[in-house]
Amino acid sequence: MYRNTYVEINLKNIKNNVKKLINEYDNYKYYFGVVKADSYGHGDIETIQSIIKGGCNYLAVATLDEGIEIRKHIKDIPILCLGIIPKEFIGECIDKNITVTISSLEYLEELMNVKHDKLKVHIKINTGMNRLGTNNKNDLSKIYEIIKNSSLILEGIYTHIYNSGNKEDTVNQFKSFEEITRDIDLNSIPIVHICASDALITYPKLKYANGCRLGIAMYGLMDNSKIELSSTFSVYSEVIQINEVGNGTVGYNGKYKVNGKERIAVIPIGYADGIIRKNTGRSVYINKKAYSIVGNICMDMLFVKVDQEVKVGDKVTIIKDIEHIQEIAKYLDTIPYEVICSIGKRVPRIYIE
Repeated sequence: MYRNTYVEINLKNIKNNVKKLINEYDNYKYYFGVVKADSYGHGDIETIQSIIKGGCNYLAVATLDEGIEIRKHIKDIPILCLGIIPKEFIGECIDKNITVTISSLEYLEELMNVKHDKLKVHIKINTGMNRLGTNNKNDLSKIYEIIKNSSLILEGIYTHIYNSGNKEDTVNQFKSFEEITRDIDLNSIPIVHICASDALITYPKLKYANGCRLGIAMYGLMDNSKIELSSTFSVYSEVIQINEVGNGTVGYNGKYKVNGKERIAVIPIGYADGIIRKNTGRSVYINKKAYSIVGNICMDMLFVKVDQEVKVGDKVTIIKDIEHIQEIAKYLDTIPYEVICSIGKRVPRIYIE
């Protein structure tokens, strides 16, 4: 690490968050740790190992690449790919024991044209998200029969709740899942998983579901959780220079104008690291005190208006904790997921226990 700018990941808090969630919602058999996008920006293997230690017994990824990278380090835990895997790579899934999502009848028919012996699959049901999955009862019946009469292993079936903050929408999705699957035997399918973090916490367990997916909750970012979850993700940098600016401008395009005299600290992190230009105006912390980002954020650096208490070499907290992440998300008119996933790999992850 040649630039004193880094993400600090608290592995103990990740493990404890998972434990708390599983202890609170202990009436499931399968707990999927959703570790796509580098575990929501936290980094791969160290984070995943903490999630497994916390109690997750299945992993979920978005792409085959993610699954294969995990398999290099963790051999035994099952991995479900939530995205679509081109048929020419199904052999990799068999070799690496990666479970495939069947999202449509057409996709399944394509898979039947390649070697698929002992390939584990989960069927995806579209209940309103309108992204992946089938919402056609007849197609689902055909999918079910084709799989039953093939060498594929039907291990699971699932859907995704798209608006868990709205009870009417979510209940309608539950009903839609029940209606679409009415003509098949759900009891013959080992894993039925419906709820992800927010829906898990908000709604009673469905009697036919024995699996759930833990995503953002593992990282503490749940507004409505009755469980006290801990912060897992912080970003730090340092003051590398302080400029005494009088009656001038700061940064590109002279966006920030100084009338009189101000102290402007330069911090080595920028939009190439995920601190996009919309962050101008929000707070960072130096010596436990809030200071504002000013001027246009550069590719590799940004500016902070400071006072006489700040010195070169002082540690700067760019992202502090759960509450700060939520505050930043609100300021940027986005969601906490985007705030943490945006911090790029150029910023190294430092792991603490």
